[in-house]
Amino acid sequence: MRTAASFAPFITSGSRGWAGYYAETGDLFMRITNLDRSSIYPDLSDRQHVALPESEREGLRTGLRLGDILISITADIGIIGYVDEKIPLPAYINQHVACLRLPADQVCSKFVAYFLASAEPQKRFIEMTDVGAKTGINLTTVGKLTFPCPPLQEQQAIAAALSDADGVVAGLERVIAKKRLIKQGAMQDLLTARRRLPGFSGEWEVKPFAQIARIRNTKVWTLDNPVAQNCIELEQVEHETGRILYWTDATNRATVKYQFEAGDVLFGRLRPYLRKFHHANIQGVCSTEIWPLMTQGIGGGFLYQVIQSDGFIAAACEAYGTHMPRADWGKIATHQIQVPVDPKEQQAIGEVLIDMENEIQTLESRLAKARAVKEGMMQNLLTGRVRLV
Repeated sequence: MRTAASFAPFITSGSRGWAGYYAETGDLFMRITNLDRSSIYPDLSDRQHVALPESEREGLRTGLRLGDILISITADIGIIGYVDEKIPLPAYINQHVACLRLPADQVCSKFVAYFLASAEPQKRFIEMTDVGAKTGINLTTVGKLTFPCPPLQEQQAIAAALSDADGVVAGLERVIAKKRLIKQGAMQDLLTARRRLPGFSGEWEVKPFAQIARIRNTKVWTLDNPVAQNCIELEQVEHETGRILYWTDATNRATVKYQFEAGDVLFGRLRPYLRKFHHANIQGVCSTEIWPLMTQGIGGGFLYQVIQSDGFIAAACEAYGTHMPRADWGKIATHQIQVPVDPKEQQAIGEVLIDMENEIQTLESRLAKARAVKEGMMQNLLTGRVRLV
């Protein structure tokens, strides 16, 4: 292991007083919000720009170069970023971010960035944060950071392999984001009759939500109740996908839960914007923060899609505060819903949208595997457990 300081690097951090140079357009200004522990590549979706006058010399000191390693040094310590070709230069950093510039003829900076972002160094950063979250770390401490130093060619090969793995992950993330947008557009069209599925041309009705669904208000005692063998709490429902992460057995606890039946739609009423909704295919019990919705005159698949629509979620978020809204049945009950009269059209719409969801879930499973593969590569390649040929 070598320290960063042993390579006589350039280490700096941004200075204060940048607010006076903020601008709508100009050079990129990097902040901690642009760094993410899940990737060494900065997230530029939230950009701040600065326009520096020619007389401003401080900017030259904090200007970034290709291959620089970025490290958060205050508050949330140790988030790593790497400056690659995707970062538009010139770019600058604020006082909460350190820049570590290592000699390219001795060290592969991308290899070092990957190492500092791996499990063991991150554990040490988190320990630093726990001890002195307010004070942060100084540039001397940055120079004391250690990393392995195999031959430069091996460092470059490891960095390239991990970069390829990152590329697979990023590619799947882009596809999933695109599929989600397509599904969202399909929901907006199909649930409002803007677009009709082939073979359907019948009428649609506008009904208050209470006419198409109601809460199954059956509360049961869970102790020794066989129905409670399948218990769902809100945290067990994955947001966005509606998948049950795991089931619990509540038969050994003396609690009161809602009972639900196969075909019910489970609606997470606390912070409904998280979209913790599930279409049940078995009988069980759930937290009172989840409404088991019974359908009335419509198909369960259609109802499941309705409660995921932006309009319905907006209505569900209107009550009981803005930070942690809890849906109010009194408001939801009167929310107007468009419904095709033909039950076959309801079923067809539900099936089309659930097929889209299933495709996204398949891609998400691939993404989880790709992330696991990358994590395994980092643990093996960055520690020398596995050597590249």
